[in-house]
Amino acid sequence: MKKLVLAAALTAAASTAYAGSLAEPVVEAPVIVEEASGSSTGVLLPILLLVIAAAALS
Repeated sequence: MKKLVLAAALTAAASTAYAGSLAEPVVEAPVIVEEASGSSTGVLLPILLLVIAAAALS
Protein backbone atom coordinates (compact mmCIF):
# COMPACT_ATOMS: atom_id res chain seq x y z
CA MET A 1 0.00 0.00 0.00
CA LYS A 2 2.89 2.33 0.79
CA LYS A 3 4.42 1.70 -2.63
CA LEU A 4 1.13 2.55 -4.34
CA VAL A 5 0.82 5.86 -2.44
CA LEU A 6 4.48 6.68 -3.11
CA ALA A 7 4.09 5.91 -6.82
CA ALA A 8 0.96 8.06 -7.04
CA ALA A 9 2.71 10.95 -5.27
CA LEU A 10 5.75 10.76 -7.56
CA THR A 11 3.54 10.57 -10.65
CA ALA A 12 1.56 13.64 -9.57
CA ALA A 13 4.76 15.58 -8.80
CA ALA A 14 6.34 14.63 -12.12
CA SER A 15 3.30 15.57 -14.19
CA THR A 16 3.04 19.06 -12.65
CA ALA A 17 6.74 19.69 -13.22
CA TYR A 18 6.19 19.73 -16.99
CA ALA A 19 3.00 21.81 -16.92
CA GLY A 20 4.65 24.99 -18.17
CA SER A 21 7.71 26.05 -20.10
CA LEU A 22 10.23 28.85 -19.96
CA ALA A 23 9.49 29.98 -23.52
CA GLU A 24 7.93 33.39 -23.97
CA PRO A 25 4.25 33.28 -24.92
CA VAL A 26 3.40 34.24 -28.48
CA VAL A 27 1.06 37.23 -28.50
CA GLU A 28 -0.29 38.48 -31.81
CA ALA A 29 -0.37 42.22 -32.31
CA PRO A 30 -3.85 43.76 -32.61
CA VAL A 31 -4.90 44.80 -36.09
CA ILE A 32 -5.56 48.53 -36.37
CA VAL A 33 -7.65 49.62 -39.32
CA GLU A 34 -7.53 53.32 -40.07
CA GLU A 35 -10.04 54.72 -42.50
CA ALA A 36 -8.74 56.98 -45.23
CA SER A 37 -10.03 60.51 -45.22
CA GLY A 38 -9.72 63.37 -47.64
CA SER A 39 -7.12 66.07 -47.09
CA SER A 40 -9.74 68.84 -47.17
CA THR A 41 -11.63 67.52 -44.14
CA GLY A 42 -9.64 69.63 -41.67
CA VAL A 43 -9.85 72.76 -43.83
CA LEU A 44 -13.61 72.81 -44.36
CA LEU A 45 -14.57 73.90 -40.83
CA PRO A 46 -12.27 76.97 -40.59
CA ILE A 47 -13.36 78.14 -44.05
CA LEU A 48 -17.00 77.74 -43.08
CA LEU A 49 -16.41 79.72 -39.88
CA LEU A 50 -14.72 82.51 -41.87
CA VAL A 51 -17.67 82.69 -44.25
CA ILE A 52 -20.13 82.88 -41.33
CA ALA A 53 -18.01 85.56 -39.58
CA ALA A 54 -17.78 87.59 -42.81
CA ALA A 55 -21.55 87.34 -43.29
CA ALA A 56 -22.13 88.44 -39.69
CA LEU A 57 -19.85 91.48 -40.05
CA SER A 58 -21.51 92.70 -43.26
